Amino acid sequence: MTGLVPFWFIVIAFFWTGFFILEGFDFGVGMLHDLVGTDDASRRAAINTIGPLWDGNEVWLIVAGAAMFAAFPGWYATMFSALNLALVLLLGALIVRGLAFEYRGKRDDPRWRRTWDVGLTVGSVLAPLLIGVALGDLLHGLPINSSQNYTGSFWDLLQPYALWTGVTLVLVCALHGATFLSLKTTGDMCERSGLLARRVAPFTAAFVVGFVIWTHVTHTTAFFLNPIELLAVLAVLTAVWLVYDHRFGFAFAATTVTIASCIVAIFVGLYPNVMVSSTNAAYNLTVHNTASPNYTLKVMTVVAVILLPVVLAYQTWTYYVFRKRVSKQEFQPSPPPSPATRRASAR
Repeated sequence: MTGLVPFWFIVIAFFWTGFFILEGFDFGVGMLHDLVGTDDASRRAAINTIGPLWDGNEVWLIVAGAAMFAAFPGWYATMFSALNLALVLLLGALIVRGLAFEYRGKRDDPRWRRTWDVGLTVGSVLAPLLIGVALGDLLHGLPINSSQNYTGSFWDLLQPYALWTGVTLVLVCALHGATFLSLKTTGDMCERSGLLARRVAPFTAAFVVGFVIWTHVTHTTAFFLNPIELLAVLAVLTAVWLVYDHRFGFAFAATTVTIASCIVAIFVGLYPNVMVSSTNAAYNLTVHNTASPNYTLKVMTVVAVILLPVVLAYQTWTYYVFRKRVSKQEFQPSPPPSPATRRASAR
């Protein structure tokens, strides 16, 4: 069991990282679609850049939670009981996002569509904020007793480091989404996406640098940053430079590395713990005192080895199929027929 326990911790970190890489630009598009779009056609175009992708990307969140439940049930039980109310808020945000995608175009009513636009924006901001707060709480510490039970309240979750982590992920997702929109839209929408990227980039860089320093101080006494933390700083600074240089393809790659290294930095700082107890370090939840039996981990490993390549291949194919840019002209209503056309059709 010794080898499979750290292996599944790495797999879970991989799932969370994959979720934020893929769903990160989804969140960013949801946050920015109302700013990129000046009319209904352009807002629809912005939403349709992720229309075929968003639901597949959210599967990574489900898989990450399921893997935690199966591989580390003690971790799952304590974490989800501590974050119970926050989890309800997260589910609400994700549900509102999904409903906005599906129901926004069901009625040709400006008030109806504006309502769903607001829901999409709010849900897209709340989801990474809440998940970021949760991940920050894991590393910074929560009141947990010797029985691995959470003894705090909802307000104990809102500690400064966790809130900073949440805001950092919101800003990184916004920059990630802006660069994605620059690659997937045309004309004035592409220009506005680039402008938004340039406006949010300095704030994103400042928060990422602060997050990296705070994370480093939280889990170690070493002076120098570890390679993952250093990579996060270099990636976000590179992203800022590329955004201002209008090289959005490379900027999107840089934001991808930024968001991935931020998530990985949390898990690297956490290991071998999975939750830190602020009550007593002896009560920390670790990969070993929360892991499933060896047989369970073996079965999960076989399933993962078989199915994970299939999922990756399918998602790669999906991105290839829907790789083209989206134009707002595709969603503009057709002009009414001229009188001559109507007379001709009447004959």
